[in-house]
Amino acid sequence: MKVLLLSRYGRQGASTRLRALQYLPHLATAGIDVTWAPLLDDAYLAALYGAGRRPWPQVARAYLARLAQLLRARDFDLLWIEKELFPMLPATVERLLAAAGAPYVVDYDDALFHNYDLHRHALVRRVLGRKIDRVMAGARLVIAGNDYLAARAEQAGARWIEPLPTVIDLERYPALPDAAPDPARPFTIGWIGSPQTAAYLAAIAEPLRQLMMRRAARLVLVGAGRGTPPDLPAEIRPWSEAGEVTDIAEFDVGIMPLPDAPWERGKCGYKLIQYMACAKPVVASPIGVNRQLVTPEVNGYLATTTAEWLQALDRLQTDRALGRGLGAAGRVQVVERYCLQVTAPRLAALLRRAAAL
Repeated sequence: MKVLLLSRYGRQGASTRLRALQYLPHLATAGIDVTWAPLLDDAYLAALYGAGRRPWPQVARAYLARLAQLLRARDFDLLWIEKELFPMLPATVERLLAAAGAPYVVDYDDALFHNYDLHRHALVRRVLGRKIDRVMAGARLVIAGNDYLAARAEQAGARWIEPLPTVIDLERYPALPDAAPDPARPFTIGWIGSPQTAAYLAAIAEPLRQLMMRRAARLVLVGAGRGTPPDLPAEIRPWSEAGEVTDIAEFDVGIMPLPDAPWERGKCGYKLIQYMACAKPVVASPIGVNRQLVTPEVNGYLATTTAEWLQALDRLQTDRALGRGLGAAGRVQVVERYCLQVTAPRLAALLRRAAAL
């Protein structure tokens, strides 16, 4: 079986790396030959995260290259599309594929439709507000990272919807020995993400400052870069695929603050899964899939107000044994439900079934 993977990004793009690329060796073992054709390469993301601007000439060249790739669509049994084929353009090509009987599967790990239906410009809302609904409706299969995304696909009239969470590879996240923390090392609150999502930290800057003033604690932010809120005392580290697990292993607790807004309700909670895979307790906002991932007093805490964030973090700093127990429970949850070893056989079966319809 031959599949053309039309991803949004290169390997530096988290959605591409986690929702598709980490599956390729497993799919190959299952007899599924995947040809990978990214739209935007790693240089694009380096420019976006570095300067905060999109290199439009590079984007134009990428769109032309994708059109050339689609001329080969008939050479494959199935097209596997990440999100959409051409961002900020109508769903014309996807509709032509559906009309021509070229089967495609589309995958979502965030609420991309809100880029259009909630856009600040009325013209974009009018022209593209229903774009992703049309893409979903034309797909043989919509793979949704959480219930919020699956509900949108159902509203759009998608014929077949399957949930598939964003997961880690247990081979990259080995079980760590249950060792007592070094009393000489300060309690470490950790966060991992991108400059775009680092803005969420501003909502809990006050409880973080209070905790660090009251107790010997430190804050480590991996990948925040220029997005770090000002005046937040933190150690800022660059993200790397090779170093992310080592960085998380230094945390005593992993945090994931989110506002209660449409885009955030569509997030897949991947950083929580990463923390839990490293057997770390978590504290998160009770938004979207976070409420499914975090069971209070079992693997972490949910917090909304400044007082709730302070209480949760203060308790974990005071009772390190409690934190180790919560972290161990989180690790079990990841092994049972949120790892590649569980989801890879399922994805292979879904792709085979979609191609055979």
